[in-house]
Amino acid sequence: MARQHPSAAARSGPASRRALLLGAAGATAAALTGCSGGTGPVRHPGAPTPSALPPTTPWRPSPSDVRPAVKLRAVQVVEALGAWPPGGAGAAHARARVAALGLPAALAGQAGPLAPEADAAALQVVTAQYGGVLADSASVLVVCRQWTRSGAGSVTAGGTTVDVRLRAGQPRWTVTELRPARPGPPAATLPEAARRVLAEPRIALPPAAADDIRAGTVHGSVLAAMLTLARRYRIDVSVVRSGHPLHVFGTDRPSDHPRGRAFDVWRVDGHPVVDPATPRSLIAAFMRDAAAAGSYNVGGPVALSGGATPGQFFTDDTHHDHVHVGFDH
Repeated sequence: MARQHPSAAARSGPASRRALLLGAAGATAAALTGCSGGTGPVRHPGAPTPSALPPTTPWRPSPSDVRPAVKLRAVQVVEALGAWPPGGAGAAHARARVAALGLPAALAGQAGPLAPEADAAALQVVTAQYGGVLADSASVLVVCRQWTRSGAGSVTAGGTTVDVRLRAGQPRWTVTELRPARPGPPAATLPEAARRVLAEPRIALPPAAADDIRAGTVHGSVLAAMLTLARRYRIDVSVVRSGHPLHVFGTDRPSDHPRGRAFDVWRVDGHPVVDPATPRSLIAAFMRDAAAAGSYNVGGPVALSGGATPGQFFTDDTHHDHVHVGFDH
């Protein structure tokens, strides 16, 4: 938020002093409502003060991305649907926020877990990666954390991953469909490897990926590889099973992700894969170590040779922003 320059107060006459007082009142009201904005309901003396929603920042793509404007378009609709000020809940408000982006208001009906019952909500996009990108269509996987506040003032943390589908248009790409992740309920019991992955501080899991593991739907080979790689690297996972396209984008070949046999990493040792400043030697070493951990299908931004099997390593525009680690057994 921009701050008024001190010299503005020195120039105040009656009108500007009145504006200054009104601005101060507005700032006080905004502070009562946390980061989601708006003045909120009037609170009577003695009423409990609601917990503040955490501050968030709009997500921005890397300038080195393959199509940064396409990713930004996908993220904007998720940010619009997953965050609202007090009084902004409900389908009508969600439709208005989407329409303000110049997108079909009907997309609000596909928000799913992004639109829980809540008085206010804040959303932070963790990363946005391609599920697939072609000349005239794309899938962008928007990974996010969300905090919702009830009318009583309690804050609940959550989040999801949304497969945002887009198609080329003029003057810019448009969003055609939203497919939020649905990980399923937690399993009654989990294998030891799953419990270790969930507890490993060197493996950062966003909400949908963690829920996939808690649901017991992730293959043991994936869990073992994560633990092996975490001995050498700090890894930020973007997608495991849910929230990923069912098929390799643009084909009829089943993806390994929905079967719980793959995971994607968007950051290694704190370095985003998409960032050109990230040493290519680090990403190449990570890809080779993923193959050594048992992956038959390692994709990323670096072209590698010398795999144990033909095609073990690959690179393309879709994997410019993350490393894919897949397993066939």
